[in-house]
Amino acid sequence: MDLQLLKGQFSATDAIDLLTQVVQVKIQFHERKIERTHNEEDIKMRETRIKELQDGLHAAKTALRNQQSCALESTISIH
Repeated sequence: MDLQLLKGQFSATDAIDLLTQVVQVKIQFHERKIERTHNEEDIKMRETRIKELQDGLHAAKTALRNQQSCALESTISIH
C-alpha cells in the first residue's frame, strides 16, 4: 500500500514551509523516543538520524532559495 503525501508544483516558499514541517514532525518523533529509552545504542542512532534530517533540510532550503518554484513528490510505501 502506498500513501501519497506530496505531489505537485509549489512556490519555493511553500516548499520550504512544507519540508520544514514534515522534517520537524519526524525530529519530534525521534526526540520523544529518546526521552523514553535508556538504551544508549538506540539514543545514538536516533541522534544521528536527527542530525541527518537537519542537514538534509538545510541543504534543501539552500537549493530552494535559488528557485521560484519546484515539484515535490513524496510517497510512503507500507509493506
